[in-house]
Amino acid sequence: MSDTVDLRPPALDPAAWTCPAPLRDQPRIVMGHGGGGALSAELVRHVFAPAFGGEALAQLGDAAAVSLGGVRLAFSTDSFVVRPLFFPGGSIGDLAVNGTVNDLAMSGARASYLSCGFILEEGVETETVARVAEALGAAARTAGVEVATGDTKVVEAGHGDGIYLNTAGIGLIPAGVDLRPQRVVPGDVVIVSGAIGVHGVAVMSVREGLEFGVEIQSDCAALGTLVEAMLAVTSDLHVLRDPTRGGLAAALNEIAAASGTGVAVTEREIPVPPAVANACAVLGLDPLYVANEGKLVAFVPRPHADAVLDAMRAHPLGRESRIIGEAVEDHPGMVVARTGLGGTRVVDMPIGEQLPRIC
Repeated sequence: MSDTVDLRPPALDPAAWTCPAPLRDQPRIVMGHGGGGALSAELVRHVFAPAFGGEALAQLGDAAAVSLGGVRLAFSTDSFVVRPLFFPGGSIGDLAVNGTVNDLAMSGARASYLSCGFILEEGVETETVARVAEALGAAARTAGVEVATGDTKVVEAGHGDGIYLNTAGIGLIPAGVDLRPQRVVPGDVVIVSGAIGVHGVAVMSVREGLEFGVEIQSDCAALGTLVEAMLAVTSDLHVLRDPTRGGLAAALNEIAAASGTGVAVTEREIPVPPAVANACAVLGLDPLYVANEGKLVAFVPRPHADAVLDAMRAHPLGRESRIIGEAVEDHPGMVVARTGLGGTRVVDMPIGEQLPRIC
């Protein structure tokens, strides 16, 4: 028998690798399924879409574009489970209005009517419910939308988290407006309407009692009038998206995958406030994946990009708008970021979410 020792490293067997992240073939729902990333997409694609079917659902947009009586309508619904209920710059009531109004706006529609469902946990203070209702009503009036119908349910103590909200909304889509990712083509300019990551960091700061030297206010706002200002320049916008769950990274990846184009952005052009950058550094987060509630990303044909950008900057909600990149022929379905060092990095679709219960 030889006494020779084999110093070579053992052969790697990828089949034996394990990953702690909840990827595929999950027998049970995990938190990541609600994060707006790859797990959410898989749940919709493999469970809900086959069960429901239908052409309207197949669009898989923030709002469905449907025709009723010869009129084109946008129709959307969303649920809100944020903790805490009140945070710097807003509340769950503000989110419930602005989130649905913005989903409709991303199809070019101006929201007209909302429904609102309150799911209350037994034991929550009536004063808290009233504060949320007042915030919701005020946000609706600011957005120019009417809460036309609603519902209330109460669950046993310990089976909720104080207050959950659901809102659904409808609005008219103007003639000639066709906003969907399939219209994106190489050469389209990518514009973001302002600083990213603000909402997610604002909620996390109060949730965990963190201080970053300056109070960070949520950017929660209704974007309908900003979209109207953009459409006044040209109805030929290709796609709009509000980067909520999963942040800017998820929104760009969804558009790249649906359009079959690549997306290239320049990191230094992406507006990240110093307070958000510092907070993310402390928390180990990437601002590109942090939720926003008052920003949009637009893919605009290059001939119209400068005029659309000027219109956005003239609006109170778009003063910090910037061109951050473009749609490209290379790496179809993939998003890459050009770094400050001259290289590129892949900006993947998030699996779940960095910060749970943000919206």
